[in-house]
Amino acid sequence: MTYEPEPEPLRHVEHVMGTVFSFDVREVPAAGRPRVLAALDGAVVGLHRVDELFSTYRPDSEISRLARGELTLSRCDREVRDVLRMCEDAEYRSDGWFSARYAGGAPDPTGLVKGWAVERAARMLVSAGAGSVCVNGGGDVQVHGGPWRVGIADPLRHGELAAVVAAHGELAVATSGPAERGCHILDPRTGLPPAQGLASVTVIGASLTEADAWATAACAMGAERARPWLQRLAGAEAFVVTADGATWHTSGFARYSAELCV
Repeated sequence: MTYEPEPEPLRHVEHVMGTVFSFDVREVPAAGRPRVLAALDGAVVGLHRVDELFSTYRPDSEISRLARGELTLSRCDREVRDVLRMCEDAEYRSDGWFSARYAGGAPDPTGLVKGWAVERAARMLVSAGAGSVCVNGGGDVQVHGGPWRVGIADPLRHGELAAVVAAHGELAVATSGPAERGCHILDPRTGLPPAQGLASVTVIGASLTEADAWATAACAMGAERARPWLQRLAGAEAFVVTADGATWHTSGFARYSAELCV
C-alpha cells in the first residue's frame, strides 16, 4: 500500500498598506493547487488595489482625492462606495462611536478597511478550494478551517502574548489600541483621545470587517463605556487590556478555549 504525501502548505508574506500581511494556506488538494495559487496571486493583487484606493498617505488614492474635493463619491470606484457604506452601517450600529469622519473631517475608513481586505482575501482562497486558511494583516486575523491558534499581543510587554485563542472554522480576531501606532483612535464626538483610554481591545467574531470596526469603536469609547457595550455586542466576544495592565473579557470569551497569559 502506498501513501500520498501530505501536500505542502502555501505560505506568503506581502508588505502593503503600511504593514505586513501573511498567508498560511493548508489542506490544498494536489489537483486544485494551481487554482489556489492563482487565488493567492489574486488576493495579493487585491491588497495592493485596496492600498491604491484607500491609503490616506497616497495623494493619488481615491480616498485622498475625495477628501480634497477632486472626486465625487458617485465617480469613485465601486469598492470605495461599498466600504464607505459599510462604515456608515458600523457608525449607526455603534451609536456613532465608530466613525470614518472624525470630528467632521475628511473621510478615513482606516478603522474598517484593513479588516475587510483581510476577510476578502481569506474568502478568495476558500472559494478556490483551500480547506484551511489563515490571513494575518498587521495582527488582525481571519481564519477558516483549522485548527488554528491565534495569539493576542500584550500591548504593554513587547514580544509577549496576553492570551491565545483556539480557532476552528470561520473566526476573526481584531485588535485595536495605541501600542503599535500611538494614539490614533479618537473620540469621534470630541476629536480628542478617549478619556480613560484602553491599552488594547480585541474582538472575536465571524467577520473581520465587523470585528475590526467594533474594536475601533470600543477603543474610542474608553474604559467606562466600552465594557457594558462589549458585553451586549451580539455575535462577538472581547478581551481587553486596560492602561494599568489589568485585563477583563466578556462572558463568552472562554468558549474559544482561550489561554490567558497575563
